[in-house]
Amino acid sequence: MTGTASASARRTADALLEECGRTYAAEAGIRLRDTPQPLYQLLVLSHLLSARIRASVAVAAARALFAHGMRTPRRMADATWQERVDALGEGGYRRYDERTSTQLGEGARLVLDVWKGDLRRLRAEADGDTEVLRAGLQRVQGIGPAGADIFVREVQAVWPETGFWVGAKGLQGAERLGLPTSGDRLLDVVRDRDRAAFAAALVRAALDRETAETVREAALARK
Repeated sequence: MTGTASASARRTADALLEECGRTYAAEAGIRLRDTPQPLYQLLVLSHLLSARIRASVAVAAARALFAHGMRTPRRMADATWQERVDALGEGGYRRYDERTSTQLGEGARLVLDVWKGDLRRLRAEADGDTEVLRAGLQRVQGIGPAGADIFVREVQAVWPETGFWVGAKGLQGAERLGLPTSGDRLLDVVRDRDRAAFAAALVRAALDRETAETVREAALARK
């Protein structure tokens, strides 16, 4: 990247963070820390966001589940199937509510059985290897490659050993904004900014052309 291109990319990054620099965890009301409850809440949110449904609906459904007390794997597993369906419906997550309710129950039981309800045990198993972490996450019902990407992208705020992670959708956003599409070159752009918020903002740009256009216009205005 030339010096001029680098300056342009950094203006775009500034505009992007100003426009939509907020993690999905924050939007869902999760105060992310390296403790069992918020990590489990992030897993639930990652599950919901990975479905073919609007991100705003997934976030609303996560908020509804948490508002009904399903903030831990024990509480999720102990809730009835209908209670989970009702909470998902309250958040507008109706297209996949029945299947998702089943998966959430089964996934919660797996988290309890395998990691004793504490995803920090999975972190320890991965020992800094992001691919091992992603594979472990995909043992949970309803978490596929997309869900694992989302979890790692957001958890980098408290698990820095994951490295800078934007995932496939984030790279799509970078391409739409004219930013580099390799992790190393994006890292040069983001520098000391909030990496998880930046990665989430790239995803928002990928999902919404209007957001991307607003960011491009704001970046040009910074010249």
